[in-house]
Amino acid sequence: MDNYFSNLNKQIKDYFNILSEEIPEFLIYYINTPEMQRLDGISALVGNDYTKLFNVKFFYSVLSHSIGVALIIWNFTKNKKQTLAGLFHDISKPVFSHCIDYLNEDYMKQESTESLTETIIRESKTITDLLKKDNIEIKDVIDYKKYPIADNGTPKLAADRLEYTFSDILTFIDGWDLEDVREIYKNIIIIKNEDGKDELGFESIEIAEKFVEGAKLLWYSFQSNKDKLKSQFIADIIKKMNSEGLINKHDLYIKSEKEIIEKIENCENKQISEAFKKFRKTEKLGEGQIPPDDKYCISLRIKRRYINPLVNGKRITEVSPKAKDIIEKVVNYNSPKYAWLDFNF
Repeated sequence: MDNYFSNLNKQIKDYFNILSEEIPEFLIYYINTPEMQRLDGISALVGNDYTKLFNVKFFYSVLSHSIGVALIIWNFTKNKKQTLAGLFHDISKPVFSHCIDYLNEDYMKQESTESLTETIIRESKTITDLLKKDNIEIKDVIDYKKYPIADNGTPKLAADRLEYTFSDILTFIDGWDLEDVREIYKNIIIIKNEDGKDELGFESIEIAEKFVEGAKLLWYSFQSNKDKLKSQFIADIIKKMNSEGLINKHDLYIKSEKEIIEKIENCENKQISEAFKKFRKTEKLGEGQIPPDDKYCISLRIKRRYINPLVNGKRITEVSPKAKDIIEKVVNYNSPKYAWLDFNF
């Protein structure tokens, strides 16, 4: 735990202080378990760090994302069970995160990598001993989707969706700084939604509009061809490495991304290693309605990510023409049909 926090850059520390005035003591022990510490070697940016297609400002791990989610839940609920469910929600993430969903052809839901969550928790003596000490049952922390403050369906706002919106924009989108995050976050309250369930929402239309205006940059990025191509390319590299016996699927759950990248770049198959090295240097991709010959090319429909937050019990699209226009444009946006790299693989 001390090593994790002592190695954090100041911006992440300051960001965590915005999310919660305290890091509750009980949470520290769970963060320090081997199963959670493994996540510090996996980027929360789903491979963006490893290509010049994206301008990533600093490394932000899945562990940091998980802690951020837990701190948001703790800030609003002070509930241990919900907080731990949020902390554990990505405990089964493999290296390259949602890129492995692409490997599994789970483009629309991007949930295939969550299937081992319960197994990992149940098989961890450290975690199960801590849960017994805290008098918490395993069933109460293995599925964060049962807690609407932690997670809910698109386009609702919950801790997971709020955290990656904040941290993604801070790390690779030219948008908010920490003061913007602070202003937005302090305006958020718990509101009953149209289903009678608790949901994070905003007190003021103006701040909700600011949130939508800034977050749209991220929503377009999620739908961009460079995001889709990056994810599919990494998935295809992993698939090729696996088919040739150079790595196995178990490696994806026990090694860091740095270790896997070293295997890729130093593997005996030069087609794989050279393609990945070219990918890492790539700054631009090609796009169009007609696929090119002899290029690595993709064409995919994927999960749409956006948020239509509540403002005093109503969706922002019901009370703000400006936000409604932004969200409708995001929902109807389609990138060019094909995207490609300037080499074949």
